[in-house]
Amino acid sequence: MHVPVLLNEVINFLNIKKGRVYVDCTVGTGGHSLEILKRLNDSGKLIGIEQDENILNIAKERLKHFDNCYLFHSNFLELKNILNSLNTDKIDGGVLLDLGTSSLQFDDPKRGFSIKYNSILDMRMNQNQSLTAYQVINTYRENKLADIIYNYGEERYARKIARSIIKCREKYGSIKTTNELTKLILQCFSTKERFKTHPATKTFQAIRIEVNKELINLEKFLCFIPELLLPGSRLTVISFHSLEDRIVKKFIKNNNELIPLTKKPITPSDSEIEKNPRSRSAKLRAAEKQPNAPISISKKSNAWFSCIKHTL
Repeated sequence: MHVPVLLNEVINFLNIKKGRVYVDCTVGTGGHSLEILKRLNDSGKLIGIEQDENILNIAKERLKHFDNCYLFHSNFLELKNILNSLNTDKIDGGVLLDLGTSSLQFDDPKRGFSIKYNSILDMRMNQNQSLTAYQVINTYRENKLADIIYNYGEERYARKIARSIIKCREKYGSIKTTNELTKLILQCFSTKERFKTHPATKTFQAIRIEVNKELINLEKFLCFIPELLLPGSRLTVISFHSLEDRIVKKFIKNNNELIPLTKKPITPSDSEIEKNPRSRSAKLRAAEKQPNAPISISKKSNAWFSCIKHTL
């Protein structure tokens, strides 16, 4: 079972109050949602959104005893439409956005997320979408591949890796599996170098981010979420790498309708990391909608996005 990260901290920052609406935008297997629902009891409403249908089915089973829980197989960018379908237009409780990839996705040998398993190049969180890692690796031009690997993976050998991918395509026609891609990436590094993590990790991260449009979707979400929050409601975001955290940090800092609740990101305790090593890179930031803030948000307050767009 996927272990919810920073569970106690999330619950504390959401400041759950009975009778209010809360949204778990990345519900996963329902760990965070379960604790929210326990505190809501029969009052209020929990809306959960998950784009991986297999994982959502686990959450449905886990949360089936709660009548005030509404789960949707969708992307969090559809939040406005989801609220409308429930005759709700504003959120008076809080929103959680956990940006981590599920352990169930990483540990599924067929999904292509991990370098540990040899599988087809997939990496889709929503398996109904058309774009896959195979298409990114085998159809993108060299410059675009290099930009993705450098910007999304912060990989210093991005140009060399992209060039190797193109040469392999020209010689063999295509790169089909995670093992093939991993071996190709390893050849771009000196055998004398020592690494804390596998040399292919950064490239795999970059390709996954591109396949699922993770940073672009995060930016789009942050552009509209303030207008859905009522004064006094909370926004809590858990990120797992510096690119995500940077976007969230700038958003909270530059939006004058939000009061930051975290001067610095909250990170897992040593005991949590010991129990769940995958939590070690998690960072939580939280903010509250200004009590006197207007109900809608102005375009001016989102001008900061113009300097962080990822137009590759």
